[in-house]
Amino acid sequence: MPGSTATRSTARMGLAAILFSAIGFSATSAAAGQTLTVVELFTSQGCWSCPPANANLIKVKDQPGVLALSFNVTYWDYLGWKDTFGKEEFTQRQVRYEPSLGRSGPFTPQVVVNGRADVWLVHYRQGVVEVPVARGENTGRTLPHANVVHSLTRLGSWTGDATALPLPAAASGLSTAVLVQVPGGGPILGAAAN
Repeated sequence: MPGSTATRSTARMGLAAILFSAIGFSATSAAAGQTLTVVELFTSQGCWSCPPANANLIKVKDQPGVLALSFNVTYWDYLGWKDTFGKEEFTQRQVRYEPSLGRSGPFTPQVVVNGRADVWLVHYRQGVVEVPVARGENTGRTLPHANVVHSLTRLGSWTGDATALPLPAAASGLSTAVLVQVPGGGPILGAAAN
């Protein structure tokens, strides 16, 4: 994005205020100048090394200014346990990150913080969900997951102008977040959650 750091910061704040007020989000953190840090954990119930990462995400999920999200991937399903939250679109989201992170392929657990504009709608269940695993590498364990993502929808592109995007309603009991992100798995420029 051309321009000075101050100009980019002001543009991001303006984007957040326009987008989030247009779709009914509170922009208090944007108005107060506080940046919302997005922590994405790519995890799987079939991965033996993921439980400690899940536990760490649970520890940070309630910190002020943090939006912690669990994206359960599907590429461990072949081991005998189909991840109950795994979705192919979450696997593809992780795969899109890999080139910008200098990686040749995805792995779990993987954490991406403020990945750096597409506008994404995220519906997730706030809190901790525990899942008993009956097969695969974690047989017999009950695995906790924080802020499990249930759906990820690309709402459109942002051109820098004031815009309003349609916001599909979340299913009962789910929370909503909007992420503004450089295309191709680049950095997250802004985020808001209700």
